[in-house]
Amino acid sequence: MTLSIGTGGKKPLHVLTKRVVIVDDSRAIRTWLRIILNKDPRLQVVGEAASAQEARDMIKATNPDVITLDIEMPGMNGLEFLTRLMRLKPMPVVMVSSATKLGSEAAISALTIGAVDCILKSGNGMDSKASHDIARRVFSAACSTVQPFEKMRANVNIRRSPETSGPQPVVLIGASTGGVNALETVLPALRVDGPPVVIVQHMPATFLVSFSHLLNKNLVQDVSFASNGFTLGPGQIVLAPEQGAHTELVQRNGSWQTYLRSNIESAAHCPSVDTLFSSAAPFGHDVIAVILTGLGRDGSVGMQLLHRSGAFTIGQDEETSVVYGMPKAAWKLGVVDKQLPLEQIGPAINQAIDHHRLKSRRNAR
Repeated sequence: MTLSIGTGGKKPLHVLTKRVVIVDDSRAIRTWLRIILNKDPRLQVVGEAASAQEARDMIKATNPDVITLDIEMPGMNGLEFLTRLMRLKPMPVVMVSSATKLGSEAAISALTIGAVDCILKSGNGMDSKASHDIARRVFSAACSTVQPFEKMRANVNIRRSPETSGPQPVVLIGASTGGVNALETVLPALRVDGPPVVIVQHMPATFLVSFSHLLNKNLVQDVSFASNGFTLGPGQIVLAPEQGAHTELVQRNGSWQTYLRSNIESAAHCPSVDTLFSSAAPFGHDVIAVILTGLGRDGSVGMQLLHRSGAFTIGQDEETSVVYGMPKAAWKLGVVDKQLPLEQIGPAINQAIDHHRLKSRRNAR
C-alpha cells in the first residue's frame, strides 16, 4: 500500500506503508497494539496470531515486513518460535513482552537470536508518548535488514600476539540497533591477549548488565564495565555503563584509562559513541575505531576526529547491517578506511593491530 502525504502545495510524497503481524496470546494486548500501530500512517496491521502455529500461517498468508512477538506464549514460546523463524525465514521481529520486568535475560536471548528490538509491555495504556515510541520502533525495525540465524563468525584466533614495545593500541567500537548480534560475531574473532576493547552499545542499563554476563560466559576475555581511573590491560573488554555518564579515554605512559563524565550537555545518546571516540582523538595514531550497525549518526563526528589524527577506522557495510545508519553517516563523511561485511571486521581488527605493532617496532629502533 502506498500512502500519499500532502506537503503544503508541493508534490505529494509517497510512503510505502510497512505491513505488521501481531503475535500475542492475549486478545487485549493484540487490540492495544493494533490501535497503536494503525494510528501511525507508516504502518498497517495485516494480521494477528495467538500462537506459534497461527503465526506461521499468518506470516505465509500476509508476508509482513515486521512482526511483534510475545515471549511468554502457550505451547511453543516466543524465543523458540523466533529461533525457528530466523532459520527458515529471517525477518524483522520486535519482541513486545512483560518478561523484562523480572530481568532482561529473555530480552538479551531474543536479541542474540536475531530480534531487532525489545519493548516492555506498557502499563500506561494509551499514553501518547509511549504509543508514539512503540510505533516508531516497530517502523524502524520494519526498515531494517535481518541476517540469517547462522552467524557469520570468524574462527577465534587464540594464537598469542607478537610482543612489542611502545604505546599500547586500543580498539574502540560503537554500535546500536543490531549491535548484540554484531558484537557476538566480532569479539570472538579477536585475539584473547590482544589490546583492550572499549564498547559503547546503545542499550538500557538492565539489558547491558545481562549482555555483559552473556559475553563473560561466552568469551575467554574478561568483560567488565568502565569506571573512573580504571587502567586497561591486554585481553580486556570494557562496556560503557548506562548510568547518565559518558565513557572517555586518556592515554598515560603508554597505558589507557577510562573515566566517566556527566552528561551535562544532554547528548542525544548517553553513553555516546561520539564522546568516546572524540576523547581518544589526541592519541589517534594508537586507536583502531569501529562503527557497527545502528540507527542514527552517533559516532560519525568522533570517527572524523580520530581519522584526522591517524586512527585506523572500520565501518560495517550496508548489506550486513541491521540498520545502516551509523556506519553510513561515517562513510558519507569519508572517514572510514575500510567498509567491510560483518564477518570480516574481526580479522581486519587483528590485521590493524599487527600493523600498529610493526610500526611501533620500527619507531623504537
